[in-house]
Amino acid sequence: MRRVSTSLVGMLAVALAGCGAQEPPETPVACLSPAPAYLTALKAAPGDVRLGGTTPISDCLVEEQQPGQIASVGKSIIATATALNRRVRRDPEPQTIVQLGYLVGAVQEAEASTGGIHQDLKLRLDSAARYNGPGEKPFSAAFERAFGEGYAAGQAAG
Repeated sequence: MRRVSTSLVGMLAVALAGCGAQEPPETPVACLSPAPAYLTALKAAPGDVRLGGTTPISDCLVEEQQPGQIASVGKSIIATATALNRRVRRDPEPQTIVQLGYLVGAVQEAEASTGGIHQDLKLRLDSAARYNGPGEKPFSAAFERAFGEGYAAGQAAG
């Protein structure tokens, strides 16, 4: 009888543990949009930036995110940073720099809480955002101020 009750207790413990298990959070649909959707949302930076009107960019980096979703989100984020960087290098307009900083801040803030699975994305984003072509001068102090404003806003609300 003791043997049966020990087995029964063990099976109940396993069953109860399974009941508490949760599926990993899904990537919001808005995050799977192409770069133009990110560029449109970032026009509100340093204010309330939302993809599809409701989704913060930081919600796009999800713990235990599926590789295909990481690739899709990453592609859009890197394309967005590349487009903004290209604009900034052509015409260093402060609002565009703020948008670029916001994107980096939001992604870095989210990346810090996803167990390292977005580390490569963070590094690629930093490279795309800070790219300065061969022989070009380093970014100016005005760039750094505007980038910092956007970065802080992205970390806080991104």
